[in-house]
Amino acid sequence: MSRWGPASLAAGVDLARLETVLQAGARMLKVPDQTVTVLTLTGDAHLQEYNRRYRGLDEPTDVLAFAAQEKPADQRFQAPPGTELWLGDIVISLPRARQQAREAHHPVNDEVRLLAVHGFLHLLGYDHAEPDEETAMTALTNKILKAAP
Repeated sequence: MSRWGPASLAAGVDLARLETVLQAGARMLKVPDQTVTVLTLTGDAHLQEYNRRYRGLDEPTDVLAFAAQEKPADQRFQAPPGTELWLGDIVISLPRARQQAREAHHPVNDEVRLLAVHGFLHLLGYDHAEPDEETAMTALTNKILKAAP
């Protein structure tokens, strides 16, 4: 569900299949069962604010991932005790996902699952800055998406 705005924002999104694909990815990558990931479905304005605040890019984006176990640049901020199994947060812009799904001619649920897996892999330390990293991350994304019913 959306943390902000009306619940209708997530209308038409198959939340159960979204959870299933992330669980399939967690099993495939041997992430401990007790691990927690927060997934927020929201709008472009929130993603633009996060993108500006945390990446210095004043523009909306489709998905952002905030890994809980990364070492913060500001050492005053530390993960609270008892959150060792908190993997982090994935934030997806549903308007952007809907637009990308239309452009790619596939269902919005496929796009949301793709973005969720992409964010999930970032939480686990995967990146796509270099061509070989992008190839590996794309292959793993596709493998996870195919593994989930």
